[in-house]
Amino acid sequence: MKITNVTSPPTSVSIYESWDGPGAEDIEDKLTPGHVQDVVEIFQTPLTGHYNWDYSSADGRIRKLYRLGKELNWNADMDLDWTQTFPRSEIPLDQAFNPFNGWPTFEALSDDEKLRFGWHNLAWMLAQFMHGEQGALLVASQLASCAPSYDAKLYAASQTFDEARHVEVFTRYLQEKIGIFYPVNPNLKALLDKILSDPRWDLKFIGMQIIIEGLALAAFNTLKLTAHDPLLKQIIHLVIRDEARHVTFGVNYLEDFVETLSEEEKEERAHFAFEACVVMRERLISTEVFEHFGWDVDEAREQVLSSTIMAQFRNLLFTRIMPNLKRIGLLTESVRPRFEELGILQFENLVDDGEVDWAELSKPLYDEVS
Repeated sequence: MKITNVTSPPTSVSIYESWDGPGAEDIEDKLTPGHVQDVVEIFQTPLTGHYNWDYSSADGRIRKLYRLGKELNWNADMDLDWTQTFPRSEIPLDQAFNPFNGWPTFEALSDDEKLRFGWHNLAWMLAQFMHGEQGALLVASQLASCAPSYDAKLYAASQTFDEARHVEVFTRYLQEKIGIFYPVNPNLKALLDKILSDPRWDLKFIGMQIIIEGLALAAFNTLKLTAHDPLLKQIIHLVIRDEARHVTFGVNYLEDFVETLSEEEKEERAHFAFEACVVMRERLISTEVFEHFGWDVDEAREQVLSSTIMAQFRNLLFTRIMPNLKRIGLLTESVRPRFEELGILQFENLVDDGEVDWAELSKPLYDEVS
């Protein structure tokens, strides 16, 4: 199964940039009726819904995750201090993790341009999180209709609200604190298209809960360590708490279901999971930023791919996905060599999210937030 774009990406999407101070110009002010096509895209999906008239709880784990979601709810308006302002005169991320250190094209930039690159790089990263969270919002809303069990419907509904909150908080941070907006990365868009337009509810679980959410969770943990802005750290901390529940939900729900599939169905889903991982590796390359700075895209891409730091980062992101794929039974013999070629099969025996750490998931939201 090859993942391809099933809908055409929006055309003439601009990179909005404001350097006159955070929040000086909202994105809504830039949009006119004549440019609606820049931000609206229609997709079709052959979704099959399921009623479930049995309201008893069939799985105590899923119901407990649902209850935790209610107990650990947070409000982006009230639970974050948006008056905090991180100086735009400072680099926003730890430069020890910059893959372009020592690269002649980057080193030729002035200090001001290096600073501007740092903010663009962060904006691109957060924009992809924002776009991915919108995709998760749409997928979770689909799962509320098409997941077959009552417990799964309840959890999918609660996750839909979580994802809406994530879109809200990343959008607000980009608007008020950075003022730079990048379109969705084509690789991320291709995977979202596939997940949203596929009629099989379990493939939606695999693509979103296991691959996209698992990778995002690892990326969020890395960003929390490397970001300098205390407000951004607080945002990431709260989002991580939600995402950890989402991934745990996916692993626990899929583990039993995959066992009911035929070998042919398992293989089809295993190959989809592999191809999704390949797509998501490419999604980590900020091609749009390279283009904005007038760099040779191929040279910049090669610099990222050859960077030891980025290689370690890419591999780190899959430490969450590989053991979860093994747990649910999708590391079949036919795909194992392909994951080996990617250099990430080595993570298959790490701790997975099937064994629920209830103590960790139940911690108060603000233990680590000052």
